[in-house]
Amino acid sequence: MAVRRERRARKQRSAAETFPARLRMRVHRVRTAVRKSGVDYFRGDGSDWIALAALLLTIPLITLCTILDPVWCTPTVLVLPIVAGGLVLRPASLLGLYAAAAVALIVESVQLGPYSERAAGVTPGTVLTVAACGFFGLLIAQFRSRVGVPWRRGGTMLFDLRERIRTQSRLPKLPPGWHREMALRPAGGQSFSGDFVVAARTNHGRTLEVVLTDVSGKGMDAASRALLLAGAFSGLLGSLPPHAFLPAANGYLLRQDWDEGFATSIHLVLDLESGDYELYSAGHPPGLQLSAGTGRWEEKAAEGPLLGVYDGADFDATKGTLRPGDVLMLFTDGLVETSERDISEGMDRLTGEADRYVQGGFHGAAWHLIEAVAKDVNDDRALLLLCRDS
Repeated sequence: MAVRRERRARKQRSAAETFPARLRMRVHRVRTAVRKSGVDYFRGDGSDWIALAALLLTIPLITLCTILDPVWCTPTVLVLPIVAGGLVLRPASLLGLYAAAAVALIVESVQLGPYSERAAGVTPGTVLTVAACGFFGLLIAQFRSRVGVPWRRGGTMLFDLRERIRTQSRLPKLPPGWHREMALRPAGGQSFSGDFVVAARTNHGRTLEVVLTDVSGKGMDAASRALLLAGAFSGLLGSLPPHAFLPAANGYLLRQDWDEGFATSIHLVLDLESGDYELYSAGHPPGLQLSAGTGRWEEKAAEGPLLGVYDGADFDATKGTLRPGDVLMLFTDGLVETSERDISEGMDRLTGEADRYVQGGFHGAAWHLIEAVAKDVNDDRALLLLCRDS
């Protein structure tokens, strides 16, 4: 029995050691290595030798075309692999590509002759153009290396970041009889804003809690801090009693120890059955409530300091009730305050524009109100509308 097993093992080893078997094994290993290298490079973890080899092969091809026909393929065409290398290669690999491009320029200069005798030769302007493109390509490569993200993934990450901010700013669905709208307009037409909203249905869905926050700064400068705070505030909302939310948010902001770390915030706690609400504020502009009975707008201001200024701050609530037909507006200061007008004037203008929607309803009004009141303002703007149907 043991002899048979040994003979069978010898046959298997001899079959595995044949040339076709070894060739298939090597092809499999190469294919696996190439696939792994491609996946790692896409993720930013692997070597960039594939891209480097491809770009190095293009340089002698461009050099040959330039020597054969310098009119259609001028020496400045060498900037193409240099620009591509700045987008896909690491700084160390990029220097190797630059060395190959420099050798190619020397070969082209020798083969084409002095530029004073031939218009299509390698001129000092050609050398300066290629060198300038190489310099900027190296700056881009160093930036990507410092961030640690390949260029293909950088845009995807920003897109994902923008979508996460939008998702966090969505308000939960409300029961029949209620309507809500939210509009955000970042400064300068950018995709990222220092204003954000987090909201949740608590108390078994009976209570709606909404927090509208304005982080110091605007646009891209405040977007990273806004995203961090949005995640933290979303975790706190519903996990603490309403009166404890702003103190906890203030403590979190203080622990970050940012140079420009303050924020304003307004916290709405609304009973969706009775319409009663509490409004807590941390240095935020007051809310505005439209009374269906009188047709007038009333300020709903609560007392409280800015978030992230000092520890142990107290936040007192103001109370109110949304009756059928009433509307509550919450907004950030970018909507009502500019260097040319104070906040009271901006609120008067906002209520004046909002009066146009009283008869027809406020469906779709949030975006149009921002367009009418603060279309060209270079600041983040946010507007939240809560309506109780009559």
